[in-house]
Formats: sequence, C-alpha cells, structure tokens
Amino acid sequence: MVQSKAADVDAYLAELPDDRREAVAAIREICLEELPGFTEVMAHGMPCLERDGAVELGYASQKRHISLYVLREDVREAFAERLAGHDTGKGCLRFSTPAKVARDLDLIRDLVRAFARTPGPVC
Repeated sequence: MVQSKAADVDAYLAELPDDRREAVAAIREICLEELPGFTEVMAHGMPCLERDGAVELGYASQKRHISLYVLREDVREAFAERLAGHDTGKGCLRFSTPAKVARDLDLIRDLVRAFARTPGPVC
C-alpha cells in the first residue's frame, strides 16, 4: 500500500496527478456530503472517515488503482451482489482507472450512505 505523509486531505489531494486527483476528490465529496457526524482524518497514510474515534471508511490512490476501503463487514455483506464482478479485496473495492471511479459514483454513494444509516463493528 502506498502511504502518504500528507498532514491533511487537501495536501494529500495536491500530491496526486490531475486525473487521479479528480477521481479521488469525487470520492471525498461523496463522503463529506453523505457522512454528517463523521470526521475526516488522515490515518494509515490515506484519507479516512471516522465516527466516535473509529475509522470506518478510507480511500487512496495506490500505484495501480484507486481504492475505497470498506471497513465494516456488515456493509460489504449488504452489497455483496452489487460488488460481484468488481475488483475487490478483503476490505476494499479497487478501481483500475479514474474513469472506472467516475462510472461507479452511484455505487460509491450507495456504499457511503450505508455507513451513515447505522453504526456497526469495524473489522
């Protein structure tokens, strides 16, 4: 995993190439719109959203993809059908290009909204 030493999310975004910056900024915008009551932080070298001190969601520009880290198993399970056919890891959804992020903004928004509905255990 590529980790940033940026002090805040604005500095993190400033480090990214233009095309990736746009895609990652779109994910950030969705998170900020849909997660009132969450706090935006830099953790584990990437932008994250936490509730009550626990990181529930993160996103990052990696070497070969852009990742959305879904750190709640209940959310991943609820979206299992919609995530089928996507490039996923144990706790992440990977997009191989910024264009794929743009294509899946509705999925990203729905995933993020699921975090806002109820708190749940973080894995």
